[in-house]
Amino acid sequence: MKTVQLRKNNTSDWEYLSEKIELKEPLVLVFGNRFMLESDTIYNEIKEIFNDGHIVFGSASGDISTQSVNDDSLTITAIEFEKSSFIIKTTNVLENNSSEDIDSFKVGKNLISQLPKEGLKHVFVLSEGSFINGSQFTRGMNAATQDNLLITGALCGDAARFEKTICSYNENPKAGEIVAIGLYGESLEVSFSINGGWTPFGPERVVTKSKGNVLYELDNLPALDLYKKYLGEKAKELPGAALLYPLNVKSKEDNNSIVRTILNIDEEENSMILAGDVFENSKVQLMMTNVDNIVNAAEKAAISASEARKNKPELAILVSCIGRKLVLDQRVEEEVEEVMEVVGKSTAITGLYSYGEIAPFIGENNCQLHNQTMTITLISE
Repeated sequence: MKTVQLRKNNTSDWEYLSEKIELKEPLVLVFGNRFMLESDTIYNEIKEIFNDGHIVFGSASGDISTQSVNDDSLTITAIEFEKSSFIIKTTNVLENNSSEDIDSFKVGKNLISQLPKEGLKHVFVLSEGSFINGSQFTRGMNAATQDNLLITGALCGDAARFEKTICSYNENPKAGEIVAIGLYGESLEVSFSINGGWTPFGPERVVTKSKGNVLYELDNLPALDLYKKYLGEKAKELPGAALLYPLNVKSKEDNNSIVRTILNIDEEENSMILAGDVFENSKVQLMMTNVDNIVNAAEKAAISASEARKNKPELAILVSCIGRKLVLDQRVEEEVEEVMEVVGKSTAITGLYSYGEIAPFIGENNCQLHNQTMTITLISE
């Protein structure tokens, strides 16, 4: 595997962060600032640098490279697989639907079904992050694989604006797009891990009214009223403040708890819109964290992903949550530095801050939508 990394910001042209080497038909991952990705010339610009490249774009709430985490920039990570191959498939959820009519389960199932199954080792998914119901989307992807294929990935981000996310393959990025990268090859080794570092606090409450990813009532009381009561003065900063106090959701069927970010609030309905489904009779609790807990969780995820391997990783794809970034603030690079310490400086690091992380729970195969986690995918040939 050979990798090359470049970056540009609003005031500079593309600069190499690594040694400049020629790559043959590389997979070219471009993560970064949504406004910069909306440039009419962005695809042609990158096509000039990698004329035989397969170029995948995704808007981020911060792009991650071997050197740093940046907000107002784009980072290219180009990867030449020397013993493996990849196939890329796409779909667009807005082509024949309004954002309210999307069947996210069907979208996930149909997308993964497009990939040839023979020799398929891993799928990395980059999804639009504004309209998709991530819980249903991951269930659909699992249904296409009988829960026996490792799928990791991200819901694209848009800083803390929550206005619009964009994504594409071999064309200018656009809204509603989802890209699935299927990796194939006998020698390919892929491992992953996730960790959050958030702690539940306060009373456990029962979801008494919900529909999909909309939470109406907890313990038969309006959910938003209860949430505001806990936030106190910070309630004035909603929905942004909600990223600092996600919900720990535990359903009767699942042994694992899932962290759910509150993406928006509806004052009229007195409800909260979450990043994924929350089912009636689930138990929920508020969560909180601090910088040290988040950084330690990133280190634990890196150790866990590394311990599951036979060979040293050549590429690390990091997907962390916008909520973690807001907590880390000026210390945001610390969680990436902890990962680098574990995986080693010879491992190329790329990734993004997202609106949702896609990965299984540790020890399982079926992927889930997570919030507020650091998800690490390690790849070697």
